[in-house]
Parts: sequence; structure tokens; C-alpha cells
Amino acid sequence: MKDKSKNILIINDMPGYSKVATAAMLPILSHMGHSVYNLPTALVSNTLDYGKFALLDTTDYMEQAIAVWDELGFQFDCITTGLLASGRQVEIIRKFIHSQKKDGLLVMTDPIMGDEGKLYNGVTEESVEHMRRLLGVADVIVPNLTEAEFLTGRYLGQEQLTPEQARQVVDELRAFGPRSVVITSGREAQTDRHVVWGYDHTAGEYFTLPYRYIKVHFTGTGDMFSAVLVGHLLQGMALPEAVKKAMDIMEKLIFLERDELDKKKGIRIEKFLDVLNG
Repeated sequence: MKDKSKNILIINDMPGYSKVATAAMLPILSHMGHSVYNLPTALVSNTLDYGKFALLDTTDYMEQAIAVWDELGFQFDCITTGLLASGRQVEIIRKFIHSQKKDGLLVMTDPIMGDEGKLYNGVTEESVEHMRRLLGVADVIVPNLTEAEFLTGRYLGQEQLTPEQARQVVDELRAFGPRSVVITSGREAQTDRHVVWGYDHTAGEYFTLPYRYIKVHFTGTGDMFSAVLVGHLLQGMALPEAVKKAMDIMEKLIFLERDELDKKKGIRIEKFLDVLNG
């Protein structure tokens, strides 16, 4: 039987406490049968939601690690990128992705910069400009609505968009170079439905997918969504179907963990990995 597992590289921050970023994605993709590796953009003591944190910028280490990997000839089938600690990291990652280019390589970028209408602490307009450059090497990008608005400069602060406005934002994101776009956490102006807006490059089609909103906020849900999405894309699932699958799984995970008191530490994903089997 042919081995369908893939070599996946997660380029994201690594938290010491909290199931976010690499700590959230790695168990999901491993459970889905893949070989998962990581290149940390920063070591973070805990999620920023706690108000205090320690952060170690690992830019120099990234360069050194990639140089060794190049010498050893390491190759990856999928590369995902998340939080970046500096503009220099953008050029490091762009160069590395170009060196890995081959038929079938899947690159997904989650431009982690903000949420709920504002940028995260420490994220500047310069950071946004750096992220725009990274979008061009991605096959799929998965910004939330806040990040999509800051990246395009359109409808800043609006929590709802009309279908026409949403398509405009999707098209302006596509202009940065990614092949497919998924905007998470959107809301339709006319209906107030919570939706995901997107464009599937393979089919050449736009799509809008509604989802049930659970009024509970966990950190790391975006990272988990990205991991589930990537896992199903690597199985050959079409983008809209993979997005729907990821949305359904995240709904189940949030519902199962909804009574956990400390939501800042994220969903205890190892406890609920069986949900991925459904």
C-alpha cells in the first residue's frame, strides 16, 4: 500500500504554555497520519492573552537551521506559516519556500496579525507590509476578517460585509499572489450570518459557507482550523469541502470544551483527537 503520509513543516511560534500555534497544530496533523516538523519563529512563554509574556526571537536560529537542512537535503511536501517575529523572517521564509518548490508542494499562510477589528500588540503597519510580501508565495491564505481588512486597507473596522464587498476583499488579497483565499470569521451584512468567504483556484470559483457561531472565545482555534484544513487538502479534498470539514470539527471542539474555565490556554486538543476521525 502506498504511504499517503506527508512531510509537513510548521513555521510558527512555539508556546511554552497554551495550546496555540505549533503546539495546537502539531498533534492534529500527527493524528491525521503525517510526519510533522517545526521551525519556530519565536519561543513564547504563554499566549499573549494573559497580558504578560516572555518572547525569544529565533530569527538567527531559523537561518542556521535552514542552512543545515539544505546541506542535509531535507524536503517537505507542505509548509505552513503563522506568526512572524520580524520582517527579516519574511525574506528567510520566502527564500526557503522557493528552494523547496516542486510539483505538489502545498504552502499555506495564516497571516496572524490581529482580530476583532484591531492589530495585536506589537504588530505595526510595517508588519502588515511584510506579511503582504509573504502572501505571494502561498497556495492558500487563511486570514480572519480583521487581517483581510488590514492587508487590503479596505473596510477597516467593519464587522460585516456585503457579498460585493467581500468579493472585493478576496480579489484584492488574490492580487498579492496567493492562488486561493479563505477569509474566516466573516459576517454577512444583510443576513448577519457568520460565514467563510473564499476563492478556490482549482475550480476557479468563489464560495460562501455559513457556520454556527458559538459565543465562546478560545485562543488557538485559528491554528487548529488551519491544521485540519491542511490535513484534508493533503488528502485531496477540494478547498470548499476541506473548509467545511474544518469548520464542523472546530464547532465540535469548541462545544466539547466550552465549560473549561481558563479559555486563554486554548482547547486541550490531545483530549479530543477522536473528533478528527468523524
